[in-house]
Formats: sequence, C-alpha cells, structure tokens
Amino acid sequence: MENDSNRKDQVVTITGQKHLIRCRCILPQFRRHPDPPLHQFVVFSVLDDDKVRPHFVQCNNCGIVHKVTDILVSEIVKGREHMKSLKTVDDVRLGMPEQLAAVLEANGADLATWEAVSFTLEHQRWGDYVVISSDTDGAVSQGKYIKILGQGLFKVETYVRDMYATRE
Repeated sequence: MENDSNRKDQVVTITGQKHLIRCRCILPQFRRHPDPPLHQFVVFSVLDDDKVRPHFVQCNNCGIVHKVTDILVSEIVKGREHMKSLKTVDDVRLGMPEQLAAVLEANGADLATWEAVSFTLEHQRWGDYVVISSDTDGAVSQGKYIKILGQGLFKVETYVRDMYATRE
C-alpha cells in the first residue's frame, strides 16, 4: 500500500521531442546507389519522465506504419500500410490559432513540427521554441523557428550557427 500512495504523490514530467526514426525503404534518388542509405524521417514523441509514450506513425516515403517505442527507435507494424487512427496535419490544425497554422503551412512544416507546436500550446510551455526549417551550407546551419510566447502569441525568428566547434 505504501508504494501506491508514494506513486500518487510523484509528479510526472511530460516533455516532447522531435527525433528521427529509420525505415527500411530507400528514397528514389538513391535506388541506383551501390550502398543506398535507408530512409529516415522526423517524428514527434511525448515523453513521461523520459519514457516515450508508444505511438504509431507512417513513413512519409513508402507509407508503412511504424510503432515508435523510444527516441530513435521504432518497429515496423507488419501488414499495415494504413491506419485510420493515425494523426494528420489536418487533425492537429483544428486546435491551433489560424495565424500560427498559416505560418506552419507557409513554411511547409511536416507533421512532427505541427505536433511539436500543438504540444507546446497544449502544455502552455511559454517561451519554448520549435524549429520549422533549417538548411546547412558546409559548416554553417541556418534556420527558422517559432517561439511560443503565450496563448495566441508567437514570434518567428531565424538563427545561424556554426556546425563545428573551432579552437581559438
């Protein structure tokens, strides 16, 4: 009984994270390559005390369904190319302020980015930011992010950073 009461008193820390998972498919531009890399795509996961809530996602290249079980870890759901219960951008858009949805749409945000922004709003994580685009050129990375300031308040900003540390 003591363990049950202790468990009720514990505070669960809920966070979210965008991360990659690997599929078994290969992007069309690499099919003729002698050693083609497997396709990776970005997903958004909710974590309870650093443990991923298992969820299903669909590969944005081949459409196969994956069960995400940890950061960077998924398993292919055999015999499932479609699931009606999978979340879509349109599902996420419904609970989002129109101007914020317009910014995400204009920047071609993927489902994981929509989910990250939605999570930030839902959990009122004011001051958090979500990267909506990034490009690299050699050792320099440049991108754009949305900083969520409050309910219906946000700011789009850019960043530039060196990809590699240098000695001075």
